[in-house]
Amino acid sequence: MEKYLVIHGPNLNLLGTREPEVYGTVTLQQVNERLLAEAEKNGVELDIIQSNDEGEIINLLHKHRSLQGVIINPAAYTHYSVAIHDAIKSISVPVVEVHLSNIHSREEFRKKSVTAAACIGQISGFGYHSYILGLYALIHHNQL
Repeated sequence: MEKYLVIHGPNLNLLGTREPEVYGTVTLQQVNERLLAEAEKNGVELDIIQSNDEGEIINLLHKHRSLQGVIINPAAYTHYSVAIHDAIKSISVPVVEVHLSNIHSREEFRKKSVTAAACIGQISGFGYHSYILGLYALIHHNQL
């Protein structure tokens, strides 16, 4: 059975209450439940972890480099973490970057992703569905 890692970055533990006009009202637990249901339907397993710490995210990428894929929402680290970019590049695992909001239609500083260039693709702007689409993108990528 294929196994993927889902990494939720900083402040995503506050989903449902943090800026609901931007991020919606779905909680992180609800996102995870929906992801797990989709994974089960498709015969894949998920490890899901949320971290507010850049170093921990890097360690998670290193630790899980034997899995078949990673879905990552680097959140604020998207815009400046060369360290996470380098960690993604250093593992030979397909990584899909996801965002709840459309980062390209937000503040100027949010329009640039330094981490996306290390990933096989980026999905943004579809709320929690961005994660579901990221899961399907990995499944499809691994079937090629």
